[in-house]
Amino acid sequence: MRPVLHTALIALLLLLTHAWQATPCDAADPPNFIVFLADDLGWGDLGCYGHPKIQTPNLDQFASEGVRFTQAYAACGVCSPSRSSILTGRTPYRNGVWRWLPVGNPAHLRESEVTIPESLQPLGYQTMHSGKWHLNGYFNSDEQPQPDDHGYDWWFATQNNASPSHKDPINFVRNRKEVGPLKGFSAPLVAEEASRWLKQQRDPERPFFITVWTHEPHLPIESDPKFQQLYSEIENPGVRQHHGNVTQLDHAFGNLMKTVDELGLRDNTFVIFTSDNGPEGSGKGNLRKPESQQNRTWGSTGGLRGRKRDSHEGGIRVPGIVRWPGKIQPGTVSEVPIIGSDIFTTVLQIAGAPVPTDRTIDGVNLLPACEGKSLDRPVPLFWRTHIAPPASHAAMRIGQWKIVADQKLEKFQLYQIATDWKEEHDLADEMPEKLAEMKAKFLEVWEGVENEGPKQWWINQPDGGKRKPGPKLSDGTDATGIYAKKTKSEFSKITRVK
Repeated sequence: MRPVLHTALIALLLLLTHAWQATPCDAADPPNFIVFLADDLGWGDLGCYGHPKIQTPNLDQFASEGVRFTQAYAACGVCSPSRSSILTGRTPYRNGVWRWLPVGNPAHLRESEVTIPESLQPLGYQTMHSGKWHLNGYFNSDEQPQPDDHGYDWWFATQNNASPSHKDPINFVRNRKEVGPLKGFSAPLVAEEASRWLKQQRDPERPFFITVWTHEPHLPIESDPKFQQLYSEIENPGVRQHHGNVTQLDHAFGNLMKTVDELGLRDNTFVIFTSDNGPEGSGKGNLRKPESQQNRTWGSTGGLRGRKRDSHEGGIRVPGIVRWPGKIQPGTVSEVPIIGSDIFTTVLQIAGAPVPTDRTIDGVNLLPACEGKSLDRPVPLFWRTHIAPPASHAAMRIGQWKIVADQKLEKFQLYQIATDWKEEHDLADEMPEKLAEMKAKFLEVWEGVENEGPKQWWINQPDGGKRKPGPKLSDGTDATGIYAKKTKSEFSKITRVK
């Protein structure tokens, strides 16, 4: 379905069904929104989250201007599912993006899902996406929906990773047209696209919604030498690459915020920064192969248990920072748990867009949490990651309590997560009544998700499925602006690093 027709149908549905609710905002001056998402950034990877070495001056400053959440969560332990929840407000197995999506996989973000951008378009919002997409297996193809089918007016994206690495990527597509080889590094290029759109494409009389989703610090990592130089005292080249990559991400974020300020947009723009899951690898690199990509996996969980793919805290707890001048007190630190799916409900309610009531919406409005107030959640925080370790396949949190389930739903762990944030003391044997209570609720949520989502997709691929070959992209060039090149592209060489 083409984007114009899809948007028209969404708008008509809003008018006819009356199955919606909304909290209106001041229509005279509707706010703008920027959702900035890092890739594989750990809970402990920023200076403002306690990293002793990594330099992130822009994000540290940003945190001082708004609220920093100590218990922000991604909706899943891997990338594609987390992204789907941000746009739909629904836990991944419920919205259908149940796994990370390799090229050619049949799973995708379905057009039946209601997304933030298509909900805002009827209100006059301009919508733009820049960076990693990773919500379909057939990218830039009519076989599956593309960003414009989900409400984006303008998009500049890759299917998954920047290829061949963050340096000089060749696999970007802009508005269904292949861009060709680019010069530079991914995060700054992605932020620059968003800045250029704000300056040159945006109608200044209309509000906007932007998602900027960088590839950094996901593998394959390649960092600008000027950012590696900041860590010259570190002997290990992999550590210099990783730390420089996070600083590269921070630099890109700072560039975009500078554009926001230059255009006088700061005071009326809600900005949230977060990550799609915890850090890759063991956190110890590969000292036997110092120049390898494996030796660039030095992300920090800040001491949390588990890492990317895990339903323990290290796989799902991530940085979360929000700035909205005049609405959020600068320098606030909130310990209230929030999750990626909350972004959907928050943005819609701030903008005055109707929140669907014809389906389960897992996310809630996070604004009260910005003031340290608890959130009323009809559906508990819930995680299920298809390639998680068997003993920690899924989890649920209610208040201070967290239950972790194995893949067969036979063995359960119980943690008082508010105080035992490292998950060191399993209370399942000591507190059987609490375990039984949490288990009953967990199974209720599990069954609800199973009944509502496209179950046939994960039944057919119970162990994550095999990669299927996708269509090759033809050679492409870009004749616009600073990207004007005549070099042959290598679009068919799309990296498939998880």
